[in-house]
Amino acid sequence: MLKNFFKCGLTGWCMEIVFTSLDSLRRRDMRLIGQTSLWMFPIYGSACFLALLYKPLKNIPAYLRGLIYAVCIYAGEYLTGHFLDKRHMCPWNYENSKWNVHRIVRLDYFPNWFLAGLLFEKILHPDHEKAV
Repeated sequence: MLKNFFKCGLTGWCMEIVFTSLDSLRRRDMRLIGQTSLWMFPIYGSACFLALLYKPLKNIPAYLRGLIYAVCIYAGEYLTGHFLDKRHMCPWNYENSKWNVHRIVRLDYFPNWFLAGLLFEKILHPDHEKAV
């Protein structure tokens, strides 16, 4: 479990740095600076718990698994974001998005979390031939 925690934490960090770097393109900032927070490592690392869903979900289509993973990721994002926000330590704030829920979750990020869930599945179970 600890090995998977580190794999998911590092993968999440890398995804976030690439994602925030690409957002620089929208702003026409060719420095492509990405950013993250130390808080994000354990949050992404907790994706290792998605491995518990592997056995019951392994025989259903990828689009349903991705949907379930995305809902789980949203729940984790909301719970951790709420916890950190209450302590004025939340590294993200989505208040400028019309798709935000309590400034903590962005519903328009669903495709990102859908794909991230399937990527974490592949990392946690590389032998699963149906994983994306």
